[in-house]
Amino acid sequence: MLVLFFLSSGLFLGWSLGANHAANVFGTAVGSRMVRFATAALICSVFVIIGSVVGGAGAAGTLGQLGAVDAMGGAFMVALAAAVTITVMTRWGLPASTSQAVVGAIIGWNVFSGVPTDVSALTKIVAAWVVCPVLAGVFAVGFYLLHRRLARRLRPHLLWDDMATRWALIVVGAFGSYSLGANNIGNVMGVFVPVAPFPGLELPFGLSFSGAQQLFLLGGLAIALGVFTYSHRVMSTVGGDLFKLTPQMALVVVLSLSVVLFLFSSQDLERVLRDAGLPALPLVPISSSQAVIGAVVGLGLLKGGRGIRYRVLVDIAVGWVTTPLIAGLLAFVGLFFLQNVFSVPVNRAHGADPSPAAIERIVNAAATTAACAPSTPP
Repeated sequence: MLVLFFLSSGLFLGWSLGANHAANVFGTAVGSRMVRFATAALICSVFVIIGSVVGGAGAAGTLGQLGAVDAMGGAFMVALAAAVTITVMTRWGLPASTSQAVVGAIIGWNVFSGVPTDVSALTKIVAAWVVCPVLAGVFAVGFYLLHRRLARRLRPHLLWDDMATRWALIVVGAFGSYSLGANNIGNVMGVFVPVAPFPGLELPFGLSFSGAQQLFLLGGLAIALGVFTYSHRVMSTVGGDLFKLTPQMALVVVLSLSVVLFLFSSQDLERVLRDAGLPALPLVPISSSQAVIGAVVGLGLLKGGRGIRYRVLVDIAVGWVTTPLIAGLLAFVGLFFLQNVFSVPVNRAHGADPSPAAIERIVNAAATTAACAPSTPP
């Protein structure tokens, strides 16, 4: 039960990611009204769970190099600070980076615990954040020019082109959802893998289900819940407010996003490239919001840049800058209260894992706060 209590912040973070982030793979399709939100949410949820369980191990270990959170209390607060940050950004209607929120919270834990931050790991992660939108924009321009050339050569009927575009958006969105789960599940549950592993399960037909995969399954389910319950507003910002997209441009954006997420999360692709003596991108959790906005801006610049709503772009950029700062500050303050008010150790230097009495104090305090909170009309 103690493990489940601490995992609640990771599940909250997964819900926040789904609400703000996961539906980006279908945001442009919904914004262009080629795919209904309910259809997009269902497909996104199914494939993000599959990607989390099957391919989540690739990028999950990278954040551990930045700062190894070695106590359940610390992991709980890191995930909670990132989740609160993403939820606030969602209420403001801004696409926020879960990767940036988690990194900011981990650095907050490092500062509070006196643990040095691995500069090389941080540099690699920040470099991936810079490369991600640029690479998505380059892919978007290339895919759009290729699509336009094929359309001119084939000259499809208008109705056939419309139907093919709808189905292509669904297929590419499913691929993007899988890649999103594989790449971003490390943000949701990565900090819990070293401190709260579940015992592995042996399944029929010689299959096994590791403790990390069980954590990733829980995180994937939380992401899916966030997609269904709270993602529509951010879909509108990404899909329509920044730059008006045609259905064909929406398809190109989703395809570019999907490829970029896959490149930063596929262990098999990394292995093939290294065996062939070719450079491979690092397996780093990246932001789907950054990728999709990079692709949208790339297409906008290809069209001359006149249709880009730069005020929206500036608001989004401000959100990206403030996300890690807010998460780091929340983590630092939360860790202080968790350790000094509730006597819950947040790292190994301050003792063993918290006792049931300490957990009971936290639960009772949360219940009292909820009971005393003023009710608001629906």
